[in-house]
Amino acid sequence: MRNRTGFGSSRSRQKICLMVLVAALVGAPATAQKSQPIAASPPKYDLHTETKIKGTIDEVKLPPKGSEKEIAHLLVKEGTNSMDVYLCPKSFFDDMGMSFAKGDEISITGSKVKQGETDLILVREIVKGNDTFALRDGKGDPVWSWKH
Repeated sequence: MRNRTGFGSSRSRQKICLMVLVAALVGAPATAQKSQPIAASPPKYDLHTETKIKGTIDEVKLPPKGSEKEIAHLLVKEGTNSMDVYLCPKSFFDDMGMSFAKGDEISITGSKVKQGETDLILVREIVKGNDTFALRDGKGDPVWSWKH
């Protein structure tokens, strides 16, 4: 005999309740993720905008102690142009033994991107003297682990 609700036996009602519960639990994190602001996502490396520049470091900007996951970056002058150059998280910067100072001559291979209204360069490779630091692979993906 069929139940008036159209769900059949109590076993099938239990299955349907379980599926609804699972769907609600699985969907909740997806909804929470969508509510995060888009601006929080880091800019993406774009191989189509990759360029090579030579310049002089005008300023080294390292995050304060306790902020090792924040990005280390440089202000670099190329002729009369000044560019914001993003390297890598401070922890990876330290692990690689990188050291930069105002006035250092460097060569950069990186992607020109926009973050909001700001133009910046995401570095794939940076050369200072005889030292070459590869920060991203050939596809522009970071070689560091964000779990540092």
